[in-house]
Amino acid sequence: MTWILAYLAAGTVIGFFAGLLGIGGGMTLVPILAALFTAQQMAPEHVLHLALGTAMAGVLFTGSASVREHHKLGSVDWAVVKRLAPPMATGTLLSALASGWLPQKVLALAFAVIVAGAATQIWIGKKPGPGRTLPGPLGLWGVGLFIGVVSGLVSAGGAFLSMPFMLWCGVPVRTAIGTGAALGLPVAALGTLGYVASGWPASGLPWGSLGFVLLPALAGVVVASTLTAPMGARLAHRLPVATLRRLFAVVLYLLAAKMVYSYT
Repeated sequence: MTWILAYLAAGTVIGFFAGLLGIGGGMTLVPILAALFTAQQMAPEHVLHLALGTAMAGVLFTGSASVREHHKLGSVDWAVVKRLAPPMATGTLLSALASGWLPQKVLALAFAVIVAGAATQIWIGKKPGPGRTLPGPLGLWGVGLFIGVVSGLVSAGGAFLSMPFMLWCGVPVRTAIGTGAALGLPVAALGTLGYVASGWPASGLPWGSLGFVLLPALAGVVVASTLTAPMGARLAHRLPVATLRRLFAVVLYLLAAKMVYSYT
């Protein structure tokens, strides 16, 4: 019962930030789940893989609640979603399938470096050049594939990279937040399948595991996060743009530091 309450508490916080910042919540959830799984003395060699897989599955539910609210507020550009979602989802599936063969230390370092880089880009907030727009189909496929591969490795919906990319291309910040949240849904769907498949043959997984997705933890997180994600989305439309940028960057820096401290 204690651990279910801990999962509910994690979901409450993660859902709020998912709605506020347009992230699916996967990245913010990974260090928390890893700490909870370690405290429960789960197999050390699988702790981070389980955290990544469960967090990716959580993006599906938390992200859906966030996207519904952003759509109501008119901040999702579905034309961009249709162009970027296919390559992002493809890249995520490929890297999620490969995750079971990567050591935890490698995953943790990759997570920290990529997330810190995204945080720096957002904090600097360099404005796009005059007339800068999104690239053509080939360019978007290349960018989307890269974002998808990285998202699969760090168990994220991809907003932490797609959002800075859209801002650099001149997309307004609130539209970038809502669109980034929507892009995370197909990424999370295929990423979850990849983590289930890569963890299926693993031995020593705890009860309730579906591959690298721990279902009891997923249920606790989802119940709470789907309630608080719409609250965060509504607040995102009231806060100044500069505040949103800095909040997002600070959260990402903290996550990167936590992963380095815990697993390297």
